Amino acid sequence: MTEVLVVVEATREFGVKKVTLELLTLARELGTPAAVVLGGPGAAAALGDRLGEYGAEKIYAAEHEEIDDYLVAPKATVLAELVRRVQPAAVLLASSQEGKEIAARLAVKLDNGVLTDVVGLAADGTATQVAFAGSTIVTSKVTRGLPLVTLRPNSVTPSPAAATPTVEQLDVALGEPDRLARVVERVAEQKGSRPELTEASVVVSGGRGIGNADNFKLVEELADLLGGAVGASRAAVDSGFYPHQFQVGQTGKTVSPQLYVALGISGAIQHRAGMQTSKTIVAVNKDAEAPIFELADFGVVGDLFKVVPQAAEEIRKRR
Repeated sequence: MTEVLVVVEATREFGVKKVTLELLTLARELGTPAAVVLGGPGAAAALGDRLGEYGAEKIYAAEHEEIDDYLVAPKATVLAELVRRVQPAAVLLASSQEGKEIAARLAVKLDNGVLTDVVGLAADGTATQVAFAGSTIVTSKVTRGLPLVTLRPNSVTPSPAAATPTVEQLDVALGEPDRLARVVERVAEQKGSRPELTEASVVVSGGRGIGNADNFKLVEELADLLGGAVGASRAAVDSGFYPHQFQVGQTGKTVSPQLYVALGISGAIQHRAGMQTSKTIVAVNKDAEAPIFELADFGVVGDLFKVVPQAAEEIRKRR
């Protein structure tokens, strides 16, 4: 079978990101998964076992100081050379800020079409996308070149398929245009004990009904008791209750945890677009007509400031 190139997203702290495992799972339906690691020296060795666990039969390692020292231009250049050489069945990237920029640059270099924010991809290259906050389903296809797509995180359920990947080192040859934007400093964001929002199996989110920033401690407390991440609706973020990076929704992050708890969230379509694929949804809202109850598996009509402390106390008793 023809190779399907999967561009790996990973961090030094946590290793391979969940979206990469989704990409590898999707790639197995299209051809032979081949992971592309773009990073500094030794990057591939640290990720190999995890990539093999999810079906990567080959790892292309583009390891060079300049890959990390500059922004995405070197990654797009290396990837373009690889695509020209191996002629893959498709190229899959994550719909992250970096993934979409690499895909765009790659499309220009290859004179190729590109599709972003895809939620599904058929074997013939037909992609499924959602529009207008999930109210419209679109099918589309690249008509010039190979399927070059970015996958929206939490669109595919990752499934292991053990393989023992071979590793091929790639030559990294960069031109002056690739060195126009250099990274001069990196500042590590302070991380707490909670899991990353898009990769958490439990997410507890607060909305406008929380009332103010101080009351978000109630959301954080429940999330910590459940071992989950904290999210927020756009209304809560716009009101200054919680930082923007925790926003769940069409203009925020897309999550698909095993359990999603919505506290004081009405369930506007913008928010639903970012969490409607959650496996189990629990909603607490004092408005019995709130749209969130149309989506919820379990709903509590009541004052969240009474309901949540009672729920927290019951959880403590069972720990």
